[in-house]
Amino acid sequence: MKTLSTILATFGGALAVALPAQDSVKPKVAEASAQRPAGTIVEVAVGAGSFKTLVAAVKAAGLVDALSGDGPLTVFAPTDEAFAKLGDDTIASLLKPENKAKLIEVLTYHVVPGKLPAAKVVGAKSLTSLAGPALSIEAGDDGVRVSGARVVATDVAAKNGVIHVIDTVMLPPAAPTIVELAAKAGKFNTLLAAAKAAGLVEALNGDGPLTVFAPTDEAFAKLPAGTVESLLKPENKAKLAAILTFHVVPGNVDARTAITAGKAKTLQGQEVEFAITDGQMTVQGARVIGNDLSAKNGMVHVIDAVILPN
Repeated sequence: MKTLSTILATFGGALAVALPAQDSVKPKVAEASAQRPAGTIVEVAVGAGSFKTLVAAVKAAGLVDALSGDGPLTVFAPTDEAFAKLGDDTIASLLKPENKAKLIEVLTYHVVPGKLPAAKVVGAKSLTSLAGPALSIEAGDDGVRVSGARVVATDVAAKNGVIHVIDTVMLPPAAPTIVELAAKAGKFNTLLAAAKAAGLVEALNGDGPLTVFAPTDEAFAKLPAGTVESLLKPENKAKLAAILTFHVVPGNVDARTAITAGKAKTLQGQEVEFAITDGQMTVQGARVIGNDLSAKNGMVHVIDAVILPN
């Protein structure tokens, strides 16, 4: 494992003022490195020799081209020692072809769009990763931590961005299930009550994947007075289940795919139709007011009306 000073000498990086001072950092390091052009993020990582596991993971995930493109990108790069903390079995599992999606999620959680030097990182409370979840930024007496990982070197220059070196592999927070996502949003209380009354909570919490077109509380409020109360009665459970499953399509169907397909068969059995009306996506005439919300077991699109099967 190369020392911090060796990494800095290789890359021409410099520790941020927010990090503890290091005796090994000399002014001549920056001067010498400034005389040679930086490679891409991948080339810089390969040249360092301290990111072999990271480079292997990037290759296995098929992200070499993305990290070698124009960018700019900011990468929080775990060292080989950082990956070693995960254990050999975990690393081997992540590198298996069948776990490629999970590996991509982990790696893109370490990447932020744009070129963010240490000063900008320290000035932020959080940064949105390419994976989606935000990275928390905390500066303290022991330096800077990004989602719990300690930053051990900063501002490593690359042609298409910048690298900050971290001592721990950051794992993205577990994505919520469809039900958890709806509960957290706070605007699907009627839908959740209906799913519970229809006995569909377990199905919507299962492996899936499922795509749900979720009516908001305001959407349910548009139904004639007394309709919701009637549907929630035990004797109307089958009718309620039919209505709710008419809002669910098997698989992960994002907005682009839905519009391209034009229609899809629901769990209820009938098809729903997709269209662009006045510049906005619709499903069975209901406007999609929020789309492509990712869940652990599928995807949610928010709609402004309850859609009813024939």
